[in-house]
Amino acid sequence: PSFGFLFDIDGVLVRGRTPIPAAKTAFQKLVNSQGQFSVPVIFVTNAGNCLRQKKADELSHLLGVSISQDQVMMSHSPLRMFKRYHEKCVLVSGQGPLLDIAQDLGFCQPITIETLREKYPLLDVVDHDRRSNLLVSEYFWFQILSVVLFGEPVRWETNLQLIIDVLLTSGYPGNPYHHESYPHIPVLACNMDLMWAAEAQSPRFGHGTFMVCLENIYKKITGKDLKYEVLMGKPSKLTYQYAEYLIRAQAAEQQWKQPIQTLYAVGGSAALSQDDEIDNSWENELASAAAAHCRSVLVCTGVYNPHTEVPLDTRESITETVFHGHRDFRFDPGLVEPDHIVPDVDAAVDLVFQLENFA
Repeated sequence: PSFGFLFDIDGVLVRGRTPIPAAKTAFQKLVNSQGQFSVPVIFVTNAGNCLRQKKADELSHLLGVSISQDQVMMSHSPLRMFKRYHEKCVLVSGQGPLLDIAQDLGFCQPITIETLREKYPLLDVVDHDRRSNLLVSEYFWFQILSVVLFGEPVRWETNLQLIIDVLLTSGYPGNPYHHESYPHIPVLACNMDLMWAAEAQSPRFGHGTFMVCLENIYKKITGKDLKYEVLMGKPSKLTYQYAEYLIRAQAAEQQWKQPIQTLYAVGGSAALSQDDEIDNSWENELASAAAAHCRSVLVCTGVYNPHTEVPLDTRESITETVFHGHRDFRFDPGLVEPDHIVPDVDAAVDLVFQLENFA
């Protein structure tokens, strides 16, 4: 094969924990009689609350095919390349086994919001039932040097408060705020999805909604914009470059000689670029992009509503269509518009096989 698949999960293969019926049918077409994939396949999810192996096991069970952890790309997977942060003390926000996830990615000194809360019991006071009776906080002897946002947390008020404390004290959250600490310590964020499709009839808040809250609180307090060292997860360019790297590794492992020319992103849009210049030294970790094309195949089983009216004039769409993407990404109608729209993932696989003349 000279092409590979990048499959979104939520709204494409499953809704919440319920498999979409077309998914099992689609995946029977992607494996041979021994159950081995006949084309390179990567599952690209913006979820970040578990380890790759757990997600691979879930997908294997749901789809009835054997999937390895090397075929799964979580929103946080590219953090493996950010080695300059791995030795530093980092604050991690999200839910699930955060320390296991951070250590699996290479971080040696991760600290959770819960640990920080225990060390500084005077900082978390919104919930009166959780307020500490202690009058003195225990102080860290070391500094938090960066913040990693893995995904939406459970207690938003606690995470918002403590992250702001860390940013406004240059990593010493027990200290008074000092506004000269700008630019603040680096913030690395995974998954910018404003909403996502679960079992409910309408989309649910995603990590992007939490980030909107954090950005606006920071700006309201300081008058300055919260800056991100990097944004990863779909639709960031970094995510697609890392996914292509995984596709190439998979093709090499199978000893498929033909170069991968086209990637089909099923369920997602094409990559978007960040507005601000960011440190792109991570690109040195990857071979230069080899695929000539990345085509988006949108399915109608997720957040996308095929009945939503879209202005015919793309110049109008910039002002009249609400852009749900992240603050730091440009709204380019040419990139947001999918290459193909199909009813479901099974139709997507059929379409790609037809386009590639692949039996």
